[in-house]
Amino acid sequence: MRKPVRESKKQFEPKRAGRNGSINLQSLSLNSLRRRLLDWFDKNRRELPWRRDRDPYRIWVSEVMLQQTQVATVIRYFGSFLAAFPTVAHLAAADEQDVLRAWEGLGYYRRARDLHRAARIVVAEHGAIPESAEAWARLPGVGRYIRNAVLSQAFDSRLPIVEANTRRVLARFFGQRGDLGNGQVQKSQWQAAEALLPYKRVGDFNQALMELGALVCTPISPHCNECPLAEGCVANRQGLQASIPLKTPRPAPVEVHEVALVVRRGHTVLLAQRPPSATRWANMWEFPHLALDAGEAHENGARRLLNQVLGLDGQLGEELMNIRHGVTRFRITMVCYEAAYRSGEFQPNFYSEARWLEPRQLADYPVSAPQRRLARTLAQAVRQRHLF
Repeated sequence: MRKPVRESKKQFEPKRAGRNGSINLQSLSLNSLRRRLLDWFDKNRRELPWRRDRDPYRIWVSEVMLQQTQVATVIRYFGSFLAAFPTVAHLAAADEQDVLRAWEGLGYYRRARDLHRAARIVVAEHGAIPESAEAWARLPGVGRYIRNAVLSQAFDSRLPIVEANTRRVLARFFGQRGDLGNGQVQKSQWQAAEALLPYKRVGDFNQALMELGALVCTPISPHCNECPLAEGCVANRQGLQASIPLKTPRPAPVEVHEVALVVRRGHTVLLAQRPPSATRWANMWEFPHLALDAGEAHENGARRLLNQVLGLDGQLGEELMNIRHGVTRFRITMVCYEAAYRSGEFQPNFYSEARWLEPRQLADYPVSAPQRRLARTLAQAVRQRHLF
C-alpha cells in the first residue's frame, strides 16, 4: 500500500512577487491551497440570501448590488427587490421608474438602470440567462468581474474574479508591495486568480477568496491566526500585513453647498424629474435643487433656482431644514427652503418634467436618499399644517 504524499511547508510557500508586481506560482502547491481554502469555506461561509441556490438571476442581482455597497445593506434590499421582480422576465417587463423606486436607498442608481437595460436584452435575445461569456460581454453594466462572478457561481465556469477583498488576499499572500491600481499589478492578480482556480467547485472557490478577505484578511488587523493560508502567506511570515497592500492617499473631500426648494401651490408641492443625461440620479425625481456659485448667498441661490431654472414666480419662505450627505468625495450641505407659487409655467431648462403632487403621493416616486429625508419630513402632519 502506497504511503500518502505529505506536503512540505516549503512546497506550500509562494515566492515573493517581483518588483514589477508579477506573481510566481511555480513553487506553490495549488492542490493544497485549493483544498485548505475550500475546507475553510465549508465551515465558515456566511448564510447569505443569494447563496441559497445557484439561480443565475439572483446571483446577478446580488453582485450588482454588492458593487460599492456593504453586505449588510444589500441584505436589507435584496429580498424586497426580488419580491418585486422575481425573474429576469419580470425585471425586463418593468417600468424603469418602478425599478429605480425598488432600488432606492442602495445608491449608485446607474447600476439599477444598467441592470434593467441588460435584463431586457437578455430576454429579447436569449429568453433566459445565457451561459456564454461572449453574450455577457455585450450587456450594459457588465464587466469582467460581474460576468465571471455570475458564470462561475451559477454554472461553475472556470473563470476567475478579482475584487477588493480578493485583491487584498492575493497581495498579502504573494507579497505584492505595488499599487493595486497599477495596470501591471492588476494583470498579474487576474493571472494568479485564474491559475489558482480548481477544476471543480469554481464558484465556491471564488466565493471563498472573497469570504476570506471579508472575514479574516481584513484591511486593518487581519486575523492571521484564523487564516487557512497563513503559513504560506508572505505578508504573514514577514510581518508586512499593515503595509500590504500599499495604501494610496484618498483625495481630499470637497465641500459643496446647495439649496433645494419645496414650492407649494394650494395643497400640492412641485417635484421635478432629472434628465437622462444627468451625471447623478438620472431620470429620478426630486425637489428642485442646485449648487451655489462661489460666494452666493443661500437666499439668492434659491431665487435663481425658482426664477431662472424653473421659470416660476413665487414668494420665498423660511428655511425648512438642512441636510448633510456625501456623494463619492463630495461633502454636500443642502439648505431647503419653502416657496409659495404665484404664477408662471414650468420651463424645462434643466429638468425633463415637473408635477404638482400631494405629499402622500411623494412615496410613489423614486428619489435619492437625501431627497427622501425631505419628502418624509413633508409627509408629517405637523409639517403639513404649517405649510398648507
